[in-house]
Amino acid sequence: MPVPTPSHLCERGATYLLMMLAIVLMGFVLSIGARQWKMAVQREQEVDLLIKGIEIQNALAAYSVAVKAGRVTQEEYYPATLVELTRPPRPLLRKAYPDPMTGKEWDLLRSPTGGIMGVRSRSKALAIKRSDFPQPVRHFEGLSRYDEWVFQHPNPSSSGTGVPAAPPGGSPPAEVPGSSPPR
Repeated sequence: MPVPTPSHLCERGATYLLMMLAIVLMGFVLSIGARQWKMAVQREQEVDLLIKGIEIQNALAAYSVAVKAGRVTQEEYYPATLVELTRPPRPLLRKAYPDPMTGKEWDLLRSPTGGIMGVRSRSKALAIKRSDFPQPVRHFEGLSRYDEWVFQHPNPSSSGTGVPAAPPGGSPPAEVPGSSPPR
């Protein structure tokens, strides 16, 4: 039986060391890939949150207009539930969507009369998008968490005249070209 020499022992140790290094490198690459995957999923959920939130916001506005039709009132009307927006004869929302960030129910913003005047995510996660929002949700500029994004009617991003509303504590916006001043 051959006796192992010191050179054979060194070769076994080198192979073991290379295998350990390969495992560490694979773990490092996988952790970077997982982080990128998580970011891509969060971006997708964020876009879905904006799309569904704006759709709910528009449905709330349409509901108020439909209920006020033929009435002489400045009061806003709100549905008791989101499901109410999906009912025939004229559904204003395709379905009562869950919160895209959590997969659960929205945090509902209630009016003084008890109806739903807005929704927001229950997610406390930091938002990726912080600027360049579409016009209906321009008021989200600078907000850092998803639970700060409130999709509501009346919409804080615009006044009733189609001219953007003044930001809280800010000065009124400049006149929009092609629009008439409010009376």
